[in-house]
Amino acid sequence: MARYFSSYFVRLNLEQIQPLLTEILKSCNFEKVYNNDEYLMAKENPGDVAFGKLVTVEAFLNTTNASSEGVQVDIFVKNDELPLQNNNHCQQKYKVILEAIAQENEWQLIENVAG
Repeated sequence: MARYFSSYFVRLNLEQIQPLLTEILKSCNFEKVYNNDEYLMAKENPGDVAFGKLVTVEAFLNTTNASSEGVQVDIFVKNDELPLQNNNHCQQKYKVILEAIAQENEWQLIENVAG
């Protein structure tokens, strides 16, 4: 199972993060499936790849440590594909998401940790 992780500390309030993250993911061919105050899940739109390769994105908003300086957002990108190749579908989608986040002007990045 392919799994990729990235953690961000962004200078946005909690009300701004989810709509902005939803738009970023939508631009990457993902649709929001579920969300609450601290969590957002989106799935890749089917059609381009086999069902087992479809990617799921989970974003966790650390509301316990949120401050006026910003909020920590942890993003997990995963699918059921075995990562037998260095450049598998899940990793490709992960890179697309990271690029979309990096290019988003409203996403006021303070710190980023990719894993």
